Amino acid sequence: MSTGGHWYRGRNRGGRSAGSDRSANGDWPRVSVVVPVLNEAPNLRQVLPTIPDDYEVVVVDGGSADESVDVVARLRPDAVVLRQTRWGKGNALGCGFAAATGEIVVMFDADGSADAREIDAFVATLLSGADFAKGTRFAAGGGSADITALRRAGNNGLTLLANRLFGMHFTDLCYGYNAFWRDVLPLLDLPDHRPDDGAFRWGDGFEIETVITCRAAAAGLVIREVPSHEKHRLHGPSNLSAWRDGRRVLRTLLYEWRARDRSIRLSPAATHFAPRRTESPCASVDRNARGLAPAAGTDAVEDAT
Repeated sequence: MSTGGHWYRGRNRGGRSAGSDRSANGDWPRVSVVVPVLNEAPNLRQVLPTIPDDYEVVVVDGGSADESVDVVARLRPDAVVLRQTRWGKGNALGCGFAAATGEIVVMFDADGSADAREIDAFVATLLSGADFAKGTRFAAGGGSADITALRRAGNNGLTLLANRLFGMHFTDLCYGYNAFWRDVLPLLDLPDHRPDDGAFRWGDGFEIETVITCRAAAAGLVIREVPSHEKHRLHGPSNLSAWRDGRRVLRTLLYEWRARDRSIRLSPAATHFAPRRTESPCASVDRNARGLAPAAGTDAVEDAT
């Protein structure tokens, strides 16, 4: 299974190659798939059966007026179902991240645009040494059946800006199909999902995907892109707006860059924004305890095709 994409510098800590077969290895980590939901009943009927049964599914409902929650209960009775505490995709993801029990967390849309068969490629990329596996539609092996010429042009411009601001080499900024080790969450410093006072917080909305990417880069996490093919939304209208969402992503990039710059000047050692190219296992979980022996050496930046 080829994962392609780009490597960013860091130690290869996985004890398994990117081509590992999930079914043949008993030490494959527990995976949690976090699915924000708002009136997605027709899509869930087709999407949920595609997620492997041995993956934990965490569905976060935003107050659906349709049968979304009932569909989950019927098709995936083992799923964890939550009601998000505030509103917006970012808050939904935050609630899901907090409830996830897997060592690996996957961000997954309920509209059918993401292919659950690709999850294993994201997991394999993490096992081969990455902290964060970022989906890309624009590397070899990726693609999109849904993106318009205007959205592609806007995404290209925003991706170039993100690379300039954060010193990375992303090929696809505006794509939310990602996976990461759960123990890197403290480094991302995401909004507290718990207050249910109704007050909107930075990162509660659609901007969360860009926030996560910027903070993963600023924290020096080992990031690898994973080619992914975006499909058409199955049912219902899309909430995407090229101009509105493009402006929001631009505002997010500038906000996160300024916050990173301020943090570096004030206290590089005390903040998640301090540049830190990961050279050893990060956060609190000892990955050696997983039975995944770290490989020797350090990977330099390279392009993979």
